[in-house]
Amino acid sequence: MESKIESQCFFLGTLPLLVTLLVIYRKEENDTDTDSDKTTSYIANRTKQQTNAHFWYFHSTHMGAVIRFIAMWRKRHLQPPKTLLVLILTTSVIYTLFVIYFVDKQQQQQQHLNDSNASLPNNITILFWHWPYGIPCSLAGDVCMRDYGISGCVLVDNRALYESADLVVFHHFELMHNKEHLPVHLHRPTKQRWVWLSLEAPQNNGNLSPYNNLFNLTMSYHPNADITVPYGKLLQRRKRGFDIVTPKNKSYEACWVVSNYQNWHKRSVVFQELNKNLNVQLYGLSAKKPLPKEALLPTISRCYFYLAFENTVSPHYITEKMWRNAFQAGSIPVVLGPPRRHYEAVVPPNSFIHVDDFTSIKALAEYLRGLIKDPVRYNAYFTWRQNYTVKLYTDWRERLCNICPIYGQFPSQKVYEDLRVWKKW
Repeated sequence: MESKIESQCFFLGTLPLLVTLLVIYRKEENDTDTDSDKTTSYIANRTKQQTNAHFWYFHSTHMGAVIRFIAMWRKRHLQPPKTLLVLILTTSVIYTLFVIYFVDKQQQQQQHLNDSNASLPNNITILFWHWPYGIPCSLAGDVCMRDYGISGCVLVDNRALYESADLVVFHHFELMHNKEHLPVHLHRPTKQRWVWLSLEAPQNNGNLSPYNNLFNLTMSYHPNADITVPYGKLLQRRKRGFDIVTPKNKSYEACWVVSNYQNWHKRSVVFQELNKNLNVQLYGLSAKKPLPKEALLPTISRCYFYLAFENTVSPHYITEKMWRNAFQAGSIPVVLGPPRRHYEAVVPPNSFIHVDDFTSIKALAEYLRGLIKDPVRYNAYFTWRQNYTVKLYTDWRERLCNICPIYGQFPSQKVYEDLRVWKKW
């Protein structure tokens, strides 16, 4: 008799769970009717998953507590089996009604989230077909709004959402090395635009002719690209007259961090000649003295000058070597790259020293040593810091989010018949 009663208790105690499963199953069936809204509800669906997880945790915990409570109460107070069954049945019904109410309430809140997201007037979905260099980033939540204050901009990397994407972005490096391929076999929606992305100099992008008549937009550091994404820029300080503090712990005349050293590079030739007349500390993989990320800026800060030498001399190709390695470390950049006017288009003319300004590398070395001996002239290269601060662009998500504010400026009908025009900029 005791075993029979316990079996009945177990069955009736699990009744709410069975009913709940039925309710959830029916709700999920209803959800499949809105598959066409996958893009607009992308963020809300992530929230729904988290809410469901909290619900199931709540249900399992409290259901177990109810069963244990009933068993203890029965042992102490109830003996007649019929009374016990009535009590369990009543508890089960009440609990089941509560579960149904909870699920309905959750569904209403979820629907409100979906409707809110779908009602954005300029909602733009950007599909990142593959992550550069195989290093993905999280797209959980409303990344653009939460991190960068850009609304109506949805980033996805789920290829199942291809049909509903407004823009599909392809990073060229993986295409060039055949690690990824364009989805030319898929139906391409009429209003969808393909974006060719590369932050490398044109000389390093290989043969571009296979991509003719495929891309609608270009995305690059170059100002002539449809979407310009620089490595960095200067931002105006809110309060001018900032009291600059020039680093005082200088120990070396110059330093250079390099991982790709080739004797035929122009920068390598300049370095070899400069090192004859100036004490240059060499770091990086090529020097077998790699610097961990946290040691990079503190190490460079001990140098009066930093050799911001680009691996390729190309118009407007100015990378993190100047923005981060020199400017953020508090070292004067000695630049080798595009012409001086390209640097002056993005930074003050007295914030850097250009190799091309000197008749010889020996003359450059003599000028640098003269600055070291004259603190007033040396510190004058840091006056720009009174009015500006450095902004770096290192997160692919930020670069993608910045597309949305200029989305309306893109031409409706544009196809690059010859992507090699990129090399002529």
